[in-house]
Amino acid sequence: MTKTSAISRLAKGVLASAVILGAGTATADDHSIKVGTVAGPETDVMHVAAEIAEREYGLDVEIIEFTDYVTPNAALADGSLDANAYQHEPYMRSMVEDRGYDFTIAGLTFVYPIGAYSEKYSSIDELPEGAQIALPNDPSNEGRALILMHNEGLIELDDPTNLEATPLNVVENPKDFRFREIEAAQLPRVLPDVDMAFINNTFAQPAGLSLDDALIKEGPESPYVNLIAVRGGDQEREEIQQLVEAYQTDEVAAKAAELFGPAAVPGWK
Repeated sequence: MTKTSAISRLAKGVLASAVILGAGTATADDHSIKVGTVAGPETDVMHVAAEIAEREYGLDVEIIEFTDYVTPNAALADGSLDANAYQHEPYMRSMVEDRGYDFTIAGLTFVYPIGAYSEKYSSIDELPEGAQIALPNDPSNEGRALILMHNEGLIELDDPTNLEATPLNVVENPKDFRFREIEAAQLPRVLPDVDMAFINNTFAQPAGLSLDDALIKEGPESPYVNLIAVRGGDQEREEIQQLVEAYQTDEVAAKAAELFGPAAVPGWK
C-alpha cells in the first residue's frame, strides 16, 4: 500500500465516522430531533405533528421511515434516533426484556386496532377444519391475536391474560387450526395463501384493507395504545416534550381520522 492510498483510506474512515456520529442524537444548539416511524399513513400523521412542532416551538423534526418493527428500536437504542412512534407498550416492554433496552414512554398516540382478515370467508363461522391462521410473529402482537381468538371462542388459552401467548399456550383447538407465524409487514402478502390473517392496521390500511371488513377486530377499549418511546431520562428533554405536545393536538387527531376513520382512537384523551 502506498503512502497516498493509506492517507486516502484514513480520510475515508474519518468521513464514515463523521457520518455515523452525525446520525446520533440532536444537540441542544440546533433544536432538532430525529423520530422513527413505520412507513405508511402513521408517518403522514407524524408529518402533521412535525409541522406543528416547527410552527409552535421552532423545533425541527426529522422523520426517519422504517419498514419493520425491530429496526426502529435498535436505532433508538444506539442513538441514531431521539424517539420513535410506532409501537404499543406490551411490544416495547417485550423488546426491553429481550434486548436490555433502556426505554421509557414520553407520550401516548393512538390505538390502532388489529383485525383478522380473509379473502376466502366472510365470517369466522365459515372457517373450515384445519384452517391456516397467520399471526404476527412478534411476541406481543401474536398474543394479542390469540387472545382475540380466545374471546371469540375459536380456541382456548391456558391464560387469556398472557399478553405474550403463543400457539404453545393453546389448550383447546376444536377445529385444529394451523398457525403460521409471519413477520407483521409480510402478512398482507400472505393473506391470499391462508384462510385468515391477523394484520396490524399499520400494514392493513396501506394494503387496502378496511377494519370494517375484518372478521374479528378490537374495540376502542383495547389496551394496545401506541406511544412515543425514548431512551430512559430523555422524556424530560425540552425537544421531546414539545414533540409530544405537538402530537397530542386536535389537528393531528383530525389527520388520523382522515386517514384511518374510526380505526384510529386518540390515546391521550
